[in-house]
Amino acid sequence: MITENATVVSIENNQTWIETQRKSTCGQCSASKGCGTSVLSKVIGNKLSKMKAINTIDAQVGDEVVVGLNEASLLKGAFVIYMLPLLFLFLFSLIGQFVAQNIGAADNELLVIIFAVVGFLLGMKKVKNFSNSIEKNKDYQPVILKKLNSPSVFINL
Repeated sequence: MITENATVVSIENNQTWIETQRKSTCGQCSASKGCGTSVLSKVIGNKLSKMKAINTIDAQVGDEVVVGLNEASLLKGAFVIYMLPLLFLFLFSLIGQFVAQNIGAADNELLVIIFAVVGFLLGMKKVKNFSNSIEKNKDYQPVILKKLNSPSVFINL
């Protein structure tokens, strides 16, 4: 399970919203002074990410919590999002090459490019379908695992 610290920012309609601080690992390696990614990271800075999380421990607004996400789900989701469009692009470009050779097209590169773009768009459509299918799947949702601190309550006497 991959974990991260977060803050509960709101609870609406039985849905708990949390915010996490985006962290960059830039600056940790020896090439950070000459690396473009490191410079870009410093310009953009650390931003907050807001997302829904499953609240199994009755965390309240303001609580500092630890959230977790299943590693296998994260890897599967990342594979689908990044690789599926590329696989479709390459597959359709090969199909376009095959079609161009069989019909004797004079400008076969244009046909290959058209097939590749169609393949990429179909791959993106598959990613959208995958995203819609896992939207309610609890395996792909962050889960609040534990509270780090509870807000102090002061009573004036």
